[in-house]
Formats: sequence, C-alpha cells, structure tokens
Amino acid sequence: MRADRVFAYGAAAGLLGDLLLGDPRRGHPVAAFGRAATAVERTLWRDHRGWGTLHTLVCVGGAAGIAALAGRCVRPSGTASVALTAAATWAVVGGTSLGREARAIGGALAAGDLDVAQERLPRLCGRDPQALDADGVARAVVESVAENTSDAVVGALVWGAAAGVPGLVAFRAVNTLDAMVGHKSPRHRRYGWASARLDDLAGWPGARLTAVLAAVAGGDPRGAVRAWRADARKHPSPNAGPVEASFAGALGVRLGGTLSYAGRVEHRPVLNGDGRAVRVADIERAVRLSRRVGWLALGVSVAGRVLLSRRPGAKAAARPVRRGRTA
Repeated sequence: MRADRVFAYGAAAGLLGDLLLGDPRRGHPVAAFGRAATAVERTLWRDHRGWGTLHTLVCVGGAAGIAALAGRCVRPSGTASVALTAAATWAVVGGTSLGREARAIGGALAAGDLDVAQERLPRLCGRDPQALDADGVARAVVESVAENTSDAVVGALVWGAAAGVPGLVAFRAVNTLDAMVGHKSPRHRRYGWASARLDDLAGWPGARLTAVLAAVAGGDPRGAVRAWRADARKHPSPNAGPVEASFAGALGVRLGGTLSYAGRVEHRPVLNGDGRAVRVADIERAVRLSRRVGWLALGVSVAGRVLLSRRPGAKAAARPVRRGRTA
C-alpha cells in the first residue's frame, strides 16, 4: 500500500479513535515516555546545556528509533501499517481530552462553583488557579485550548504527514520533554535549553497552520488575520503567539494580560485588543473551533502527504529495483 494511503487511513482512524475514546486512564504511552525521560534525567542531569542536549537526543532519538523499527517490521503488510499509524496517531493526539477538561471547567464556572474550576485548572495549564477569578479562569482555559490545539493535535499531524509514524512519535516526545524540562526553573534553566529550543523548532509549522485554520474555521476570518498580524509577535512564545492571536480574533475576544505561574507574575501584551473580555460561554466556542481546526488539519496533512508521495524522487525511491542477469 502506498505511503500516502497508509497515512490517510491511519491518521483518520487514529483521530476518530481519539474522538470516541479520548486518552486511556491507565497505561498511556506518553506517560510511559515521561517515566523513561525522568529516569534518563536522573542519570544525566548536570547544570549544563551539553548534558541537557544529550538528554534530548537520547529521549527523542530513542522514541523515534523505536517507532521507525516498528514501522519497518510492519511495512510488508498494508493493513498492519495502517493499524500502526492509527495507534500512533491516537496515542499522540489529545484533542478529546483537551475538550473534556475545558468543558468540565466551563461547567463548574457556569454553575458558580469557582473552587471546583480552580481545582481542575492545573490539569489544563500551569497557571496559579488561586490567583484567578472566574473571568481569569475562563480566559486561561480559552488560551490553553488554543495553544494545545497546535501542540496536541495539529503539530503531530503535520509531522506525521512529513515523516510517518516516527514523525508523530518524535513530535510528541519533543513536546513532552519541553513540558518536563523546557521551563525556566533553576534546575532546568540550562539543562532544558535544548528541549525548549527543539520544541520551538518542531512546533513552528503546526502553529502557523493552526493559526491559518482558526481564521478559516472561526466566525471572523478577517479579525483573526488582523489579530495575528498585529499581536502575534508581542507574545513571548514564537508559536503560542500566532495561535492565541488567531483564536482571539476568530472568537472576537481579548486574550493575554497579567498571568501568574508558580508565584511569578507576568504582564503579557493583550492579544486582539479590539475584542471583548472572555466569558464562560466562550470556552465552548473555543472547544468547537479547536475541533474544527483538528479535522481541517487532517485534510491538509493528508493532502501534503499525497504531494510528497508524488514527487519524482519519492516515486523513484519507492519503485522496486529489478535485478537483471549479468553477462
């Protein structure tokens, strides 16, 4: 079976599996990777960029290598290749769990139960929930839905289209490492440098595609593009900026402003200053927009994979070599 068909069938099945099943409660492959990465950190940790770079290479390279070996083993069977791609896609995307958590917090806010909403917020993002009122929690949820649409869905599909199962797995490994060691804590300021920079690089194409698709799928395409162009560069993250700005414009709301992480207050620029303040009902709108963006990203990724497969070099590489008789 052709590689583009394997990816198309497998990625669609994996995304559908995520829609129907969500993340497993136990035994998630990403959690297993996290435990392995923690063990590697215990062995390698030094307050040095070089050792952190080695940690990144071992973890990401190991995950991608195992995925490549698995793909090679099932390559003779088209059905098995599709099944592996579906399993990998289901394991690395997290759109359904993202939506469930956001809606659970939105439901608590709608019921007037700020304590429950604050208690659940750390499952979605790293903000200090006790420092937020109801409007602040709602804004944090919308921002997290926007950013994680890129990190948990679109970015994985983009790299899956580019590199198959190894691309899917490597992207999730990079993104997970960034969450584990890429933040600027005293322990990881130097050790996590390589993971953070690699995450910026790997997330670049998915973030831009997410911003484009949010503009296409949202209620105000012009507003999304205008906010993206005007405000994305103000954000401290090169990838979260375009995504959050585009979501803000598409939804007609203001994002950004004062945030609190681990007791540290950050004053970030406002994204889409012409929009209104976020309301609780905007959480559901953001989740629906995220869902539309995810399925559009699947279509774009499949189309991109088809184009890659039709390149002259790709056809030549895929064509079996016929051995003739020697004279």
